[in-house]
Amino acid sequence: MTAAKRDGGILTDMPLRILQPRRRRLQAVMRTLAPHGGMLLALALFLAGGLAVLDDYGRTQDEILQRSKPIAAIEFLQGDLGALPPGHNKFYGVAFELPLLLVERAFGLQDVRGVYLSRHLLTHLFFLVGGLFAYFLASRLLHSRLAALYAMLVFLLHPRIYAQSFPSSIDVPFFVLFAVALYLTHRAFRRETLGAFILLGVGVGALANLRIMGVILFAAIPAMHGMDFALARGWAERKRVIAATGVFALSGALTVFALLPYLWADPVGRAVEWWTTLSDHPTKPYELFRGTLYRSDEFPADYVPTWFSITSPPFALAFGLIGAAVVLVMAARSPRIALRSGRLRFGLLLVGCVAAPVAAALLLGANIYNGWRHMYFLWAPFALLAALGLAWLASAAGRARFRAAVYGAAGAGAAMTLISMALIHPNQQVYFNALVDRVAPERLRMQYEMGYWPHPVLQALQWLADNPHALTDNPSVPPHFIQRTTAENIEMLPDAARARIEKNISVDIVQTIMRNAWSRSDRALRRVRVYENTIIAIEPKPDLQAVYEATLGRVPDVDSAFDVHLLDGAVALVMEPCLPSFITQSNVKVRAAPVNRADLPPHREGETDEVRFFELYQHGEFFNGKCVASLPLPGYPVADVVLDWGAPPLDHDVAREAMRRARTDGRLLARAAYDIYITDDELVYVKEPCSPNAAKTLFFFVHIHPRSEDDLPEDQRRERPERRYVKRNHHGALLPDACVALFPLPDYPVAGFQTGQSIGSGDGDLWRASFSANPEPYRAVRRAVASSEPAARSVFDVHLSDGALTYVKEPCEQADTEDRFFLHVVPERADDLPEDRREYGFNGLDFDFFLNGAWFDGKCAARVPLPDYPIASARTGQHISGVREIWSAELALGR
Repeated sequence: MTAAKRDGGILTDMPLRILQPRRRRLQAVMRTLAPHGGMLLALALFLAGGLAVLDDYGRTQDEILQRSKPIAAIEFLQGDLGALPPGHNKFYGVAFELPLLLVERAFGLQDVRGVYLSRHLLTHLFFLVGGLFAYFLASRLLHSRLAALYAMLVFLLHPRIYAQSFPSSIDVPFFVLFAVALYLTHRAFRRETLGAFILLGVGVGALANLRIMGVILFAAIPAMHGMDFALARGWAERKRVIAATGVFALSGALTVFALLPYLWADPVGRAVEWWTTLSDHPTKPYELFRGTLYRSDEFPADYVPTWFSITSPPFALAFGLIGAAVVLVMAARSPRIALRSGRLRFGLLLVGCVAAPVAAALLLGANIYNGWRHMYFLWAPFALLAALGLAWLASAAGRARFRAAVYGAAGAGAAMTLISMALIHPNQQVYFNALVDRVAPERLRMQYEMGYWPHPVLQALQWLADNPHALTDNPSVPPHFIQRTTAENIEMLPDAARARIEKNISVDIVQTIMRNAWSRSDRALRRVRVYENTIIAIEPKPDLQAVYEATLGRVPDVDSAFDVHLLDGAVALVMEPCLPSFITQSNVKVRAAPVNRADLPPHREGETDEVRFFELYQHGEFFNGKCVASLPLPGYPVADVVLDWGAPPLDHDVAREAMRRARTDGRLLARAAYDIYITDDELVYVKEPCSPNAAKTLFFFVHIHPRSEDDLPEDQRRERPERRYVKRNHHGALLPDACVALFPLPDYPVAGFQTGQSIGSGDGDLWRASFSANPEPYRAVRRAVASSEPAARSVFDVHLSDGALTYVKEPCEQADTEDRFFLHVVPERADDLPEDRREYGFNGLDFDFFLNGAWFDGKCAARVPLPDYPIASARTGQHISGVREIWSAELALGR
């Protein structure tokens, strides 16, 4: 007898029984995917291409801000009610950002390059997922795999969107989620089940969470249900329509609410405030459009259609317009059929999703800028319309060879787009099609915005790393960038290139933001060009020693904070004696009026002068006790020049005296990156020693908690605490041995502060500290700890003395006190409770440590007064936003 027989076939039959179902499932999957071979091949090629070019795209200021939002949301969930981003940024949810942050933390990514490359990879993968949804939706809608493949290619082969599919974690995810929401819409109206409409509501809610324009589908889907209600036969069908509309609206609203922490405190009032941001967005930059500088809320009505037309692949434009025309003509011929036909009605929805947002933005006066990036989601329905146009043309062509010609033209158009993208890689973000003049050198740059995305920064930095002769040939003439660059992109370089950059270039030289900047053609060390248009240039600084020598013995043309000398082609500024901070922290506005107004650039047509802004650390140097700067004038004859510089930084003598007074007469509140002192009239931040680059980030936030809410300014009462900022230009000073910043105290009594440091837009906080402004808790805590034994022992020992509870932990760090404390007091008589607490049976006296406590002698200690009525018991501890207790203790306080 064989072993298999002896064991009842276990040795041979059991593996077969396990493997055969798996094989059958695999075979079923292969049979399902086999007809979609073209899609799989295209997806594999896009994935390989994305991985190959992942390193070529830079980090944006918007991306830094976006990453800070889920960090703030987590802090908010943990009980820090002041953690939400300030201003309009609190209206953006974290539906996409939170998963990115969780992945980052799951893999323990900490260095800048690793963090942002992971974000770029995940954002691009999500972009490819959007292409899949476009494919499957077009396949279901048109029953043509070729047309569906074309929809996917059009979706993914938009040059501008492709370049931004790596760093843009709001515009591109919104674009992708719009495609997903369209897919779920088609699926829900085909299945007509409540579950499908609940899922659709979740998808549309997540869409609106990313950007408020997602509400367009909140309006469109009930409108489609309204048509179904009107055409329904009988009350049973109408009830199904009402139920579907209700579950869609409810699931969508709950999703928006769940993913947008700002709404939690006041869902209705803040939802109205959220909606108004669409038409009253506080950011209103100026931008060049057709050679004229407009503010973002003053663009002409054709702003979006023009940008859409001149920056989209022409073949895709043609097929999309044909698809839209076919839908509108068929609907016009038979409106009733259009309302009943699922395919034609969905085609009308696609047309509406392209046209309605543009019309809504015009009617509401919404701010749209940086080209049409806020409207990239229009390309999702337009890609489907292009596939519809292709399918209709192929059907109308009749004979096989004509159909082949139609598909061949579509394929050739996609290939031409791909070739165009390759030729300007990695700067597809400035792609223009043949509808505008791309031949005349520098013409596009004088007509349209070209400087928003930082991808050319990496090219310029890499060139500097690979060409050290640009620096070593004339080390006294270091380079700086013209147009838009950020110092953060140095950290996006590979280690070897970054080391070469940091060895040869001061961070100050590359940390500048300029738009549509003018650049002298004879000065550039290196240019990055697209269509013969400069999108970034590296220029040498002027030889400032020579500039200074040229001013010796000359009477200044203007005697002011600087001595101002008009030299050939430049304005020279000289100050002596001078300290480095005047160069590192000052900026100058130069207004130049030409002799002949015809010399003004095209985008200044109709104006009387040209205005330029200069950061002095780009154009100036400090040497031998002198500050010298050279600001280039326009290349045409100038009749008049007006200079205006920002407020000078904190006077060094004032800074030194404040530091001395804080240390001798003030009280040390916290030790963090800076030592923070409080005096009678100000907070004093001191860092010693301190490097010049640290002075670039003398930007502090201060959250002020008043003793009484009535002390707050009226515009701050809804959003406690009051938020203020300490700006380096006005309140900070870089001394030879220290950085100092001052913050004047408000004129109302303050209970406590939360403060920290960020780099303007905020890549999270560099550091944060919280502390009480009242010295009494310190004294009271010391007395209580010295005079009583703990009434309860836990993470914190809890003392009872003089009608108050004192919490003590030793040893202790500030992190131990960041989570909120709860204190539930049960009175001996229920009538002693406030009316709104009687149903609970206890009074809630929760508190933040920093308003009631102190850190001293290695201890954390806080003191909280108890109510003056007889108390039976109390329960206290710490929790995370009321969700999870960290520790708790029961106290029998009967007295």
